[in-house]
Amino acid sequence: MSKTMAINAGSSSLKFQIIEMPEEIVLAKGLVERIGLNDSKFSLEFGDTEIEFTQDIPDHDVAVTILFDQLAEHKVVDSLEEITGVGHRVVAGGELFKESAVVTDEVIQQVADLGEFAPLHNPAEAVVMRAFKERLPHASMAAIFDTSFHTTMPAVNYIYSLPYEYYEDFQARKYGAHGTSHAYVSRRAAEMLGKPYEELKIITCHLGNGASITAVQNGKSVDTSMGFTPLAGVTMGTRTGDIDASLLPFLMDKLGITDVNEMVNILNKKSGLLGISGVSSDMRDVENAAGEGNERAQLALDIFVNRVQKYIGQYVAVMNGVDAIVFTAGIGENSATTRAAIINGVTTFGCDIDPERNNTRKEAIVSSDAAKVAVINIPTDEEMEIAREVERLK
Repeated sequence: MSKTMAINAGSSSLKFQIIEMPEEIVLAKGLVERIGLNDSKFSLEFGDTEIEFTQDIPDHDVAVTILFDQLAEHKVVDSLEEITGVGHRVVAGGELFKESAVVTDEVIQQVADLGEFAPLHNPAEAVVMRAFKERLPHASMAAIFDTSFHTTMPAVNYIYSLPYEYYEDFQARKYGAHGTSHAYVSRRAAEMLGKPYEELKIITCHLGNGASITAVQNGKSVDTSMGFTPLAGVTMGTRTGDIDASLLPFLMDKLGITDVNEMVNILNKKSGLLGISGVSSDMRDVENAAGEGNERAQLALDIFVNRVQKYIGQYVAVMNGVDAIVFTAGIGENSATTRAAIINGVTTFGCDIDPERNNTRKEAIVSSDAAKVAVINIPTDEEMEIAREVERLK
């Protein structure tokens, strides 16, 4: 019996779980939010206890210090020696990391160097890995890359139609994201169906503030909607998804913008559901506004559903069929309305949703008995997938 920490560091956040392995029992979990901003928030749950407080946390290194102080103060673990493994989610592994890797000083530096592929995430993740390595030198430590699951894509699906030397010289290609989530829910879907993972064609829809669709064939990712960065693909909370690149110089000229990074920031942080609706990036707020007659909010919902449906259709073609469609993440897991709207537009593929079964936020097969394609709702568990990878690499 050992305790493994699963760490998910974002640009301004640090999410964590302590999991007893191999029993896969979650002993504690928590979140540090607004790192680097005023009024940062720390929360920790274990047993029947919930702890929450607000204070300024200037950087990720301080966040890690506070985390360990709280674990000790509340005796979540009797000794840090009990923590025998740590897994770190890393957004971008580029072409360097085809699978999870044991964390060494060299690996930490490589993660930092890959920051140009994920500037908001990789640098913070490198800082957190160094901090954990200093505090838990005895523990086995692994880096689990969001992009690794997608390294099985064939070149026909990851090479852009650009001069080929751009790929050779600069590794300009599709990488995808959310791989840890897509891996977890696609494997779980096979278990729920009682069928071999290696024999199924599954489309996984990770629909949250960030959203991506993946085609999983015979246990491998063969295509995914996010691209060189997480900006590509379907409409998201604040991201555009796919657009014509020629719009950038056109809009920059009209808006008097001279720095392309300012334009990219608009595409990443001011677009998507927020930009279309003018209400919010949160699907719940947009749904409420649409229900009150807000036409732009309704348009935002319709566009979101439309873009997901298009990718589902595309991936049915990529795999020449589909056995299951899986919904996960904040919107996918919790919005029965969105799931129904998406599936009701792709019934030609043999999909059919049961309204009563679909009225859930829990793990469930929500398709009707008559459906030829299973529709499944699966709450994602990236932390458990991370812990499993740590155990595998020990």
